[in-house]
Amino acid sequence: LLLLLLLLLLLLLLLLLLLLLFHTTQPTTYTRYWSPISGSATVNLGQVQEAWRPLMQTMVNLTQISSIKSTFQFRTFDPEGVIFYGDTKNGLDWFILGLKGGFPLMQISKVDMLVSVAGGPRLNDGKWHTLEVSNHGQFVILDVDGSQGLVVGLRSKQTDEDLMGELRLALGGILINTDKMIVQFRPQMDGCVREGSWLNLTIPWETEADQIWPCYENIKPGSFFPGTGFAIFNASVFPTDTDQGIQIEFWGDFSQMDGTICSIKPDGQDVMFALVANNNTKEVTLTFGPDKLIMTESFSRLMVTFQTDALTVLHDGSEAARIAISPMSSPGYWSMWREGTLAIGGLLGEDDVGSQFLSGCLEKIQIQGKDLDLDLSTKHMLMSSHSCPV
Repeated sequence: LLLLLLLLLLLLLLLLLLLLLFHTTQPTTYTRYWSPISGSATVNLGQVQEAWRPLMQTMVNLTQISSIKSTFQFRTFDPEGVIFYGDTKNGLDWFILGLKGGFPLMQISKVDMLVSVAGGPRLNDGKWHTLEVSNHGQFVILDVDGSQGLVVGLRSKQTDEDLMGELRLALGGILINTDKMIVQFRPQMDGCVREGSWLNLTIPWETEADQIWPCYENIKPGSFFPGTGFAIFNASVFPTDTDQGIQIEFWGDFSQMDGTICSIKPDGQDVMFALVANNNTKEVTLTFGPDKLIMTESFSRLMVTFQTDALTVLHDGSEAARIAISPMSSPGYWSMWREGTLAIGGLLGEDDVGSQFLSGCLEKIQIQGKDLDLDLSTKHMLMSSHSCPV
């Protein structure tokens, strides 16, 4: 009898352990919370944190649609990204309006057709433009500032079906897989939309953002860092030239910046290079290994050249310093470009976690004489990649 009781007790303990193990190994589910927002609101499309995921979206029954026209105002300096998306039949028929090279790009899927057309006026000039997208029988028309921008003709051998079901609309992202598109492009759009009238609908849209980023009244080209994020690049993607060296150049009002402008960290090592601005002292400090250079002069252009035997610093065209590199440290110095990580707007730490984030505007960033697009970074967050408030 005692043995039987012990066996029952062991079985109960085993059952409790199995239940506990099953409970703790279940995947955690996360609920996305949506907030309502007016379709006519002013929204900054640049705050989307997840590539291709819309900033805001809405859904309506097709029987409620009384207009086949959508109008809105749009402003950007960004040459590429998603503006507006719509679909029916749960994504079988869809429409995408974006920019590529600064020009409007429309891509449409309908029944057995897949169409792409680009052209019209260049829109990334930083000015507000009024855009109108409308459907006229077999044609989809994009008007820009009252003039015809793009016209797409669609004609299928299949019989048109009566539209039933629901229509989905989205801003700043899409709701289909990207491999369905004819023309691939980067999704991030540092731009603003306002005064939208979407198919004459009055229902609210939904957004996951806790609050919508502001759209500043006046903007200028550049990359704006609000002190909450940075961009990371694999340094190996930049061409290296041991004879001519590697040039990084920054433009902007350095006296108005505060925080880390740039840092470079070799793989598995401490930060080797850092450029930090201090708004209180109006100093810009460059740290390169054990060497430190403090610049107190006012300047708006800074160029750092990494060479085999020295690091040269120029501001506004005049040489500020030349830091010699010993032959012993040169191999490790070049390895930071072959295997290291470069950050713009933050100080790199372990596992590429940033700190001392930059507050201010970098009007231009160049590496090896070519403009650096922050949208190409492996990770970037909480910044405006192509515009700065004035």
